[in-house]
Amino acid sequence: MDITELTVHELKEKLEKHELTSEEITRAYIDRINEKEKDVQAFVTLLTDDAIEKAKKIDSEKENKSPYAGIPIGIKDNMCTKGIKTTCSSKMLENFVSPYDGTVVDKVVNQEKMINLGKLNMDEFAMGSSTENSYFKKTKNPWDLSRVPGGSSGGSAAAVAANMVPWALGSDTGGSIRQPASLCGVVGLKPTYGLVSRYGLVAFASSLDQIGPITKDVEDAAILLSIIAGHDSKDSTSMDIPKKDYTKSLKNDIKGVKIGVPKEFFGDGINEEVKNSLEKAIEIYRSLGAEIEEFSLDIAKYALATYYIIACAEASSNLGRFDGIRYGYRTENFTNLKELFRNSRSEGFGAEVKRRIILGTYVLSSGYYDAYYKKAQKLRTLVQNEFKKGFEKYDVILTPTSPITAFKIGEKSENPLEMYLSDICTVSVNIAGLPRNIYTMWIR
Repeated sequence: MDITELTVHELKEKLEKHELTSEEITRAYIDRINEKEKDVQAFVTLLTDDAIEKAKKIDSEKENKSPYAGIPIGIKDNMCTKGIKTTCSSKMLENFVSPYDGTVVDKVVNQEKMINLGKLNMDEFAMGSSTENSYFKKTKNPWDLSRVPGGSSGGSAAAVAANMVPWALGSDTGGSIRQPASLCGVVGLKPTYGLVSRYGLVAFASSLDQIGPITKDVEDAAILLSIIAGHDSKDSTSMDIPKKDYTKSLKNDIKGVKIGVPKEFFGDGINEEVKNSLEKAIEIYRSLGAEIEEFSLDIAKYALATYYIIACAEASSNLGRFDGIRYGYRTENFTNLKELFRNSRSEGFGAEVKRRIILGTYVLSSGYYDAYYKKAQKLRTLVQNEFKKGFEKYDVILTPTSPITAFKIGEKSENPLEMYLSDICTVSVNIAGLPRNIYTMWIR
C-alpha cells in the first residue's frame, strides 16, 4: 500500500482503526517529498524534522484527539505561521518570520492538530497564473515537468498532485486556487467571500482574496472547508453564519438540478480539449438526472478588465506598507529617505508586482480615478447582477476553469496580456463574491 495515494478520509479511517500511525503517515509523505521535491520544486520552507516530532507526540496522546489530528497538510506561503517564515515568495519578505498564526492556520495546526509539512511556493504576492513569478524557484507541473502548474497557488496544487501532501491550503483572488487545481488535475474550491477568515492572509486585493482547499477528491475538499469556514471577529469581512458540515451535501443526488451553461464561456479562445472535457462532464450530469440548458451570461467582455483594475488598485494600496522601514527588505544602497524607499521597493519587488503596483497607482490617481476605478466598481455591480439573474433560474452555472491546458514554462512569460487572459474564466466569480449557497456535486 502506498500511503501517499490515499485520500484524507481514507487516512483518517486507518488512523481510527489503528492500521496506521501518524508517524508512519508523516514519514511516508516526507519520503515522497525527498523523492519528488528536487524536480517539482513545490516548497519554499520544509518542516520535516519538526513534523516527525509532532507526529510522535500525537501518537502518544490517548484522549481528546481531534478527528484529523496527525494528518499532514501544506500551507501556501502567504498565510502567517508563528515562528516560521512567511515570504509570499518575495525577496521583500525573504526573512520575515510571523509573530502569530493566521486564523485558518490556527484552526488546522493548533486546533485540529494537523501536521504542517511546510510552506508552499506561489507567484510573488499571489500575482500570477503560472508560479513562474516566485523569487525563489519555478514550480513544475508534476504530470509534465516542462509545463507550469498554474498559479498563484501552484505550489499547493503541485504538492497535492505529486502526493507530497494529502491536502493543502491555497488562496484565490482571481482564480488562484481553481486554475492550478485544474492544470494539475486535483480538486480546488474557492469559497464564498467572507466564509473563511482572511486574518493572517497577506493581502493582495482585500475585496477579492479568499482562502480555500486544494485536495485529491471532493469529499476531502468538503471536509477541509468545514474545518476552516466560520465567523472570525478579527476579520471585519467575515460572515457571521452558523457552522456547516459540507460533507452532508455529498449524499444528495443531482436529479432535477438545473445547470446553466453560459454560451459566452464556450466560444473563441477556449481550447478544444477543454471544450471536450466539459461536454463529457455535461453528459455525465445529464445522465445523473440534471437539467442542462444553455443561456447568455454576457459578462466575459467586462470581467477581465474590471478585475485587473480593482485588483491592481487594491494591491497598490496594500503593498504600500512595504517601504524598507517598518518591515520587509531594506536596501543597503541609500543616502536619504527617498532613496531608501525607492531602492528597497525596486530591489525587493519582482517585475510582475511592480507592474501591478504601477497600474493600480495609475487608476487611483487624480484625473483617472473616475475614468477607470470608479467605472470598474460600477461594472462590478453589473457582473454581480448578471450572476444574480442567472441563479434565479439555475442552481449551478457551469463554466471552464481555464481556457487552455497547462502551457510550457516560459511560453507566456514575455507577454503579460496573454498571461492575464489565463484568468478570463475565473475572475468574474471573485468580482461577484461567489459561490453563494454552494451546491456541491460529486461524480463517482
